[in-house]
Amino acid sequence: MKLFIKYMVSIRCKMIVKAELEKLGLQFTAVDLGEANITGPLTTEQWQLLKTRLLQSGLELMDDKKAMLIEKIKNVIVEMVHYSDELPIVKNSEYISDKLGHDYTYLANLFSEATGTTIEHFIIANKIEKVKELLLYDELSLTEISYKLNYSSVAHLSTQFKKATGLTPTFFKQLKNKKRINLENV
Repeated sequence: MKLFIKYMVSIRCKMIVKAELEKLGLQFTAVDLGEANITGPLTTEQWQLLKTRLLQSGLELMDDKKAMLIEKIKNVIVEMVHYSDELPIVKNSEYISDKLGHDYTYLANLFSEATGTTIEHFIIANKIEKVKELLLYDELSLTEISYKLNYSSVAHLSTQFKKATGLTPTFFKQLKNKKRINLENV
């Protein structure tokens, strides 16, 4: 049985879900961003208990199909931007559509309707957070970051970064109080 979990966007979240499943004595085969595969059915009591425990950790067990699909879209984007070494060469729309097995127009309309923002803006917000992270690590040049995140040029990255943050990447890097947004809040 597959469970879908909202706000599950980090390795820490995966650890929390695994721990809660183990506490309830539920066997699972996999726990990934936004979902957990358990072996066997859940009783109503187990469902409610798991839902309550996950809520205490800021996670939400979902049962609405559209909400689950929106979370899947978010998780595919977070995984694509934050947890892969290189972004896919194909268009974002093709990548998301292929990963989720749905027409991109349907996914884009559903996402926009539910979140009030477009998939593209959500991708940009995540890419900007990744740029901030890479700037703080100070291991890659702006050119290398631009290449890694599939920007057409350093100028394009810089323009998008300034539009989103109000700062140039270079100025951001020089700030002493370097604030980043938690992935859960992007």
